[in-house]
Amino acid sequence: MRDSFHEDMLEATRLTRSGRLADATALIQRALNGGRAPREADDGSDAPGSYRPQIIDLIADRVELNDAPHAEPRDAAAGGRFVAGTYENAAGRRDYKLYIPSGCRGQALPLIVMLHGCTQSPDDFAAGTRMNELAEERTCFVVYPAQPASANPSKCWNWFKPGDQRRARGEPSLIAGITRQVMHDHAVDPRRVYVAGLSAGGAAAAVMAATYPDLYAAVGVHSGLACGAARDLPSAFAAMRQGSAGAPAADAGPRIVPTIIFHGDRDGTVHPSNGDHVIAQAAASADLRARTESGRVPGGHAFQRTIRVDASGRDVIEQWVVQGAGHAWFGGSPAGSYTDPRGPDASREMLRFFLDHPLEAPVR
Repeated sequence: MRDSFHEDMLEATRLTRSGRLADATALIQRALNGGRAPREADDGSDAPGSYRPQIIDLIADRVELNDAPHAEPRDAAAGGRFVAGTYENAAGRRDYKLYIPSGCRGQALPLIVMLHGCTQSPDDFAAGTRMNELAEERTCFVVYPAQPASANPSKCWNWFKPGDQRRARGEPSLIAGITRQVMHDHAVDPRRVYVAGLSAGGAAAAVMAATYPDLYAAVGVHSGLACGAARDLPSAFAAMRQGSAGAPAADAGPRIVPTIIFHGDRDGTVHPSNGDHVIAQAAASADLRARTESGRVPGGHAFQRTIRVDASGRDVIEQWVVQGAGHAWFGGSPAGSYTDPRGPDASREMLRFFLDHPLEAPVR
């Protein structure tokens, strides 16, 4: 990294806050490529080492990976409801959208907390991931907390700020508060509460698993980073560029939170090695055995799927490395932003993994 990298990132932050996003993008591109213009892949995809304008997806930019319109997600065909809510505590106020499946009849149901990426909204994220449709099939609640522009100019979760990496503080307290409010207001099974996210939302999901292992039975990290991978804006860009092991939250418990990870091996926004760091943090000092299998989606991406099991034979970590894929939600719908319909179906696989991992002893 060049000696001036830190200064460049500080200047990019100033440009972003003043609304000069194009200038900030150009400066970040030059800084991350050693002062040279970024290299573009021949096919227009994100080649490793290629840092196109979406590099500031996690912090500041408004560029999206596809040109699809941000459609308002329809309720699933069977008639579920998508309703708005608000939660407030000492750390602030956040709106959210909650999907209530048509099969809800007062029985205790699973709850999936979905954390959107930068520039996205609950409606956009629901449309792109199709999670509401799958929740209708499996009869689950899905809640989508919304990050406002007042908290981050591009509506990114502030995963890189120390104040937003601690239990009962900042954004973790707000996300946990929304989770508990939904659990209070609806019939939610406390053993089956899960959290997942994309990009900045994936990094925030990793923070939630580290800080609230008693609340979330399992976590899904899609194209994200480990908890504590950065402590400020410059280190966030460095982690995105080259990966960072991070540091477990000071209030993390000893429990291994079952984790499923998706990452494209040509992700030019969040380096693929960050997926490995998420695994290392989740497993900590556990002695896990791994097996790897390969596959290909018909007409779509090839992938490697690695499953890590504990001494009892229970799978606790599942990693999907999608070959030739960039920074997008795999198997998503073009009705939403940041999606790659060529698969594999990350939403379906996450939901399958989640429901196989109930929390043994939830603590409130």
